[in-house]
Amino acid sequence: MSALRAPRSSGKVRAARLTDLAALGELSRLCQSDGAETRSLGLPVNGPPIGVFSLFRLPLGAFRPNDLMFVYEEDGRIAGLVRVEREAVRDEWTIVELDAVGLANAGDIRYRLVQQLLREGAKRAAARFHVACADADGNVELLMQAGFMRYGEEQVLVRSAARDLPEPWSEERAAGCHIRPTSSLDALPLARLYGQATPAPVARLEAIRLADWERQGSHWRVPRSSLTPILRFADVEGFVQAAPGGGKDGTQLDGFIQIGVAKEDQPHYLKILARPEADMSDLIDFGLGVIAARTTKGGDHRQERAVIAPVRTYESPIDRRLEEAGFDAVARVNLLMKETLVRVAEPALVPAGVR
Repeated sequence: MSALRAPRSSGKVRAARLTDLAALGELSRLCQSDGAETRSLGLPVNGPPIGVFSLFRLPLGAFRPNDLMFVYEEDGRIAGLVRVEREAVRDEWTIVELDAVGLANAGDIRYRLVQQLLREGAKRAAARFHVACADADGNVELLMQAGFMRYGEEQVLVRSAARDLPEPWSEERAAGCHIRPTSSLDALPLARLYGQATPAPVARLEAIRLADWERQGSHWRVPRSSLTPILRFADVEGFVQAAPGGGKDGTQLDGFIQIGVAKEDQPHYLKILARPEADMSDLIDFGLGVIAARTTKGGDHRQERAVIAPVRTYESPIDRRLEEAGFDAVARVNLLMKETLVRVAEPALVPAGVR
């Protein structure tokens, strides 16, 4: 005998309003608990030491006009929410929160929220949808049912705020290790370094262009990671470590470090990109020193915060170098993407046959 299908939820999905903020904050905090009736993306870990709500906490003043938030309302009660950050420059949307409460229908609530988001994206010509989630509570299955594909995994490492940061490096020491700040002229070497460090299928999916590497400061959102959205709440800097002699294959760079010094109540951020054979120990120590220098300037107390670093599985042994610097692995998350563009073959000239 076939089982009866659960009835579809009777609520409605609508755009969030300012009057919903208190209820949304409570829903977001509730969904980070271990309750059987709650569902979230689980990024990066539930509960201490870092929770989603504290990591991606969105002050009202930071909610930009091109960001979107939809809620699921049933019987006058908000039971679900999806929050999206839109990158206007690249026409890409990133889901940073997908929560629902309901023992029987939490999955259906989240599916309806995702479908509403995809319909809205189709109206606004979104090129790609990104999301990172823990492989739990049916997250991956739900998103793949909505047309997302899983293309990678990341390990999230955290350096406790109780650990003292290393001393900032002097200019002479940094120059001796070939470390310097990035500039827009580094766009081509950075693109080559990314190509060396990233498998070709992943590089094709992410489609990072040369112009993306040229953007500096707060507009610099590459390389992408599961924690990229927190960079909007940070002062972002980039540094490169040049390869002695320009590198054997012309890549010119051994490594790149992206540093986000948090302005809100969040951890600081490190992202490393490196050639497979390069040792990043010096660059990591330098990056931690930069955080120490930026957070102690003017009596700032931001140094008393953790440092978080995402590392993809194919980027090993960067994770081991981070562990040697005091980082601990706290979570593993999946990276998924839905592409709305249709890929076509580029026109090209081919040799003409002669009979």
